[in-house]
Amino acid sequence: MIETKGLRKSFRSRRGTVDAVRGVDLYVEAGEIYGFLGPNGAGKTTMLRMLATLITPDGGQATIAGADLIKSPGDVRRRIGYVAQGGSTSDGSIARQELVLQSRFYGVGKAESRRRADAAVDAFQLGEFADRTCGTYSGGQRRRVDIALGIIHQPRVVFLDEPTTGLDPQSRVHMWDEIRRLRDQGMTVFVTTHYLDEADALCDRISIMDHGMLVAEGTPAELKREIAGDVITVGVGGATEEAAKLLTGAPYVTRLEETGDGLRLYVDAGGTAIPQIMRALDGAGLPLGTIELHRPSLDDVFLEKTGRSLRES
Repeated sequence: MIETKGLRKSFRSRRGTVDAVRGVDLYVEAGEIYGFLGPNGAGKTTMLRMLATLITPDGGQATIAGADLIKSPGDVRRRIGYVAQGGSTSDGSIARQELVLQSRFYGVGKAESRRRADAAVDAFQLGEFADRTCGTYSGGQRRRVDIALGIIHQPRVVFLDEPTTGLDPQSRVHMWDEIRRLRDQGMTVFVTTHYLDEADALCDRISIMDHGMLVAEGTPAELKREIAGDVITVGVGGATEEAAKLLTGAPYVTRLEETGDGLRLYVDAGGTAIPQIMRALDGAGLPLGTIELHRPSLDDVFLEKTGRSLRES
């Protein structure tokens, strides 16, 4: 459904040329939820805006839903939906009217536009407030209207930019259900997110972008399997540097990284490593605040691939 080869984009600034996207090859299957992750400044927003025809690539090739992104951007626009992070409704607009108007923009007749608007109101559970002004909606209600507007013309692909940012946990889970429903209806969903639990629970496949290039791609399970063993986080108060020197090179530690208030240790077997870590710290007179064992997460994958946590970025 989405395929790019060598897609690139540069911008000129006072400091010179910035290569925002550096020859990205991307492949998204039809009917999947594809997650797109990256720290701030990685180039993912530029990539998303190119795919949505909002900016023109400097080079490379891309097809979306069978249309050539470079040669036929108008055909691409007719086949995609785009939901921006900032939303698409004003306080004075009314959801049902906006849905009809959006459908009409795509050349759908009046009667069919009204039918589609009514169907979207039912599908996204907007009935209780669809005829009130959007200024009276909650954040979750408003976001559901945004997505309904993005798919009212029945696109083959929909791009969702940070669809759950700012929502409470209950609204986030409800939004996940709505996105899965779009996938189950045959739509391809391309979603950017800063929530790693969201990418893990929601996406069929994900890619991680950093410095304008893709540095990882696969299912969440595949990417987590790339990091062998267990992860132990150790809180040592203000003694991070001393603890790092002590544990660096220990036979039971395969890799060590300093965090804000402690260490992240990658080990082959957490159950046997924890007692050895505790004995080493105690023998050196270093404080042990907390120690936790967990399996590798997407944040560990992100850290491995980009050198920093997505939460920190």
